[in-house]
Amino acid sequence: MSENNANNLAIKVVNLEKSVKTQEGELTILKGIDLEVKQGDSVAIVGPSGSGKSSLLGLLAALDSPTKGEVYLDGQGLSDLNEEQKAAIRKQKVSFIFQSFMLVDTLTALENVMLPAELAGIPNARSKALSMLEKVGLSHRLNHLPKQLSGGEQQRVAIARAFISKPKVLFADEPTGNLDQENGDKIEQMLFELNKQSQTTLVVVTHDLALAEQCRRQLKMEDGHLSEITPAAERIA
Repeated sequence: MSENNANNLAIKVVNLEKSVKTQEGELTILKGIDLEVKQGDSVAIVGPSGSGKSSLLGLLAALDSPTKGEVYLDGQGLSDLNEEQKAAIRKQKVSFIFQSFMLVDTLTALENVMLPAELAGIPNARSKALSMLEKVGLSHRLNHLPKQLSGGEQQRVAIARAFISKPKVLFADEPTGNLDQENGDKIEQMLFELNKQSQTTLVVVTHDLALAEQCRRQLKMEDGHLSEITPAAERIA
């Protein structure tokens, strides 16, 4: 743990594997992955559909458990933690933008954005949620339920919710996938503003190569293996 903190690592992954059971037998979807991500870095993970990108993101964010190996999040090893302890780490340090939005159906847009701030005890949750929804262009949809919003609007609510707590690490699974060009550009700008201004570590799974190229590092997932696209020697220290 001290080694991770000494190196200022937000994420460290050691020999990570994930297998699932199928009708044909056991399928290994992540194979011996090693990764280090410094605090404040921005990392894009690209690769074909079904290559394991979203599965890896879930493991990094303590949403799932590996078959083998270890994930360290802000210096804390996750394998020995119970679900309550993992939930506490997510609440304190992590935000996640889900590809499927994961909004609470019975809460309005405003209430969905307020929720993580209230759970974390962040003061002025309502005013901060109002500000975030204004930034994503939804100040006129505050009191609408998710079912009353389009897919793109739900995505923007999910993004506002992820931003409100200014997390140490933000995981984003296809954050612009349901957005038109104008709103996609706006969200990309917000992602990198948070990364730079708050030193939030950004890990993005995307098929959008333009978004990936804005990240400091680009990684490729293929057949369960993770490789660096941008050589470490060419990155700015």
